[in-house]
Amino acid sequence: MRRAAVLTSVLLSVTLAATPVSAAPAAHPGAAGLGDPYFPLDGNGGYDAKHYDLDVRYAPETDVLTGVTTIRARATESLTSFNLDFDGMTIRAVTVDGHPARWSRAGQELTVTPRRSLRRNTAFITKVTYDGIPKKIVDPDLGDGGAFTTDDGVVILGEPDVAAAWFPSNDHPLDKASYTIKVTAPKGLEAISNGTLAGRSTRSGWTTWIWEQPEPMASYLATASIGEFGLTTYRKNGIFFLDAIDPKLDPELAANARASFAREPEFLRFMAGVFGPYPFKAAGGLVDSQGEWGYALETQGRPIYTPGDFGDREGGDSVVVHELAHQWYGDSVALARWSDIWLNEGFASYAEWLWSEHEGLGTAQENFDQSYSRAATSSFWKIKVADPGAPNIFSGAVYDRGAMTLHALRLAVGDAKFFRILRTWAQQNRGGNVTTAMFIAHAEKISGRQLDGLFTTWLYTAAKPSQVPSRQVT
Repeated sequence: MRRAAVLTSVLLSVTLAATPVSAAPAAHPGAAGLGDPYFPLDGNGGYDAKHYDLDVRYAPETDVLTGVTTIRARATESLTSFNLDFDGMTIRAVTVDGHPARWSRAGQELTVTPRRSLRRNTAFITKVTYDGIPKKIVDPDLGDGGAFTTDDGVVILGEPDVAAAWFPSNDHPLDKASYTIKVTAPKGLEAISNGTLAGRSTRSGWTTWIWEQPEPMASYLATASIGEFGLTTYRKNGIFFLDAIDPKLDPELAANARASFAREPEFLRFMAGVFGPYPFKAAGGLVDSQGEWGYALETQGRPIYTPGDFGDREGGDSVVVHELAHQWYGDSVALARWSDIWLNEGFASYAEWLWSEHEGLGTAQENFDQSYSRAATSSFWKIKVADPGAPNIFSGAVYDRGAMTLHALRLAVGDAKFFRILRTWAQQNRGGNVTTAMFIAHAEKISGRQLDGLFTTWLYTAAKPSQVPSRQVT
């Protein structure tokens, strides 16, 4: 998003030496959350989602969404029941492995009790049928997310919470899965989602668009946008590009958006040279003429922008670079806990600095110096970048001081080792989840240096660093 030790669930079984055959663990209800320190009830314990098949229909005249979500998962514990995150709308039916299941709701938690307990390591399929008006999530600290109605449809996006507003899920980045997303809308409107377009068909005045996202994706990165859009599609370097621009967008803003979108292959080629191969099969972007959500978001493979992101050409290029950089850092390499969001935003912000340097618009050092020039009494220095607190995960300091941390690392270890750290971090953790501790260990391994002091100063101290590392000659 562009705005101003891994969590795991471990089941320990103890076998007594005197017992000739260990008993299978007793089945129990799955945890109602994954225990994220900032958002403890996000996600759910006891299972691993493998694939989501979303089949939704949206009627703009009523804002009603009807959906069937099918989740293929594997039980990681023996379960009498399990939870899904789902906020709002009316549930019509729930089945597990084709059999009706009992269910109950409490806030965002949907508890499903299958006819028979699920044994550990077994695969199971859950299907939820529902309908209603998907909600908009209002948060004065984190900004709004969910379903934003437009003059001709809807745009669904948000961070950290959005999936629960339109489909039942294990809604935390720790449980990534592949997706098939079928979106049906009135004929004449476009329905844009993640990944590559696998098919489109029209029947009885409704058009169904089928999108395939085979690479693992965190639930908050899943999106659907319905409305009238001008589409540009092409393939280049093995990547499927699709750009969608609302024809009602102001002509000057639309021209800037088209110009920045046209440079996407160039941006990706530049970043691939720094970060390694692009991790997905699809790319592109979407901008709606309304954009009341007020931020750009790195929805996987197809970021969403606001009109204000394209007030000028350089600004448009910069925000597109930021969101495309997230495809490596944030989407492919995802968070294990939200306190480490600088691993997303600091990296994407530093990509902007690198692009600026590449374009001759200002070096990374100049961008660093500008941020460092802020007075020591500024609120900019009053949070811990690697533990900013839940209300501050989108603070500007997380973005800019995250980028400053990377530049300080670059100065300390030299360009050769620094860019090797970035590239190998993206490649070794492709499709996975990471923490700050993992990044520090990785940087120390690649650089051959002990870096606790540097990271303590730049990530874990709520004060302006008194000294900046000297540039290493490489």
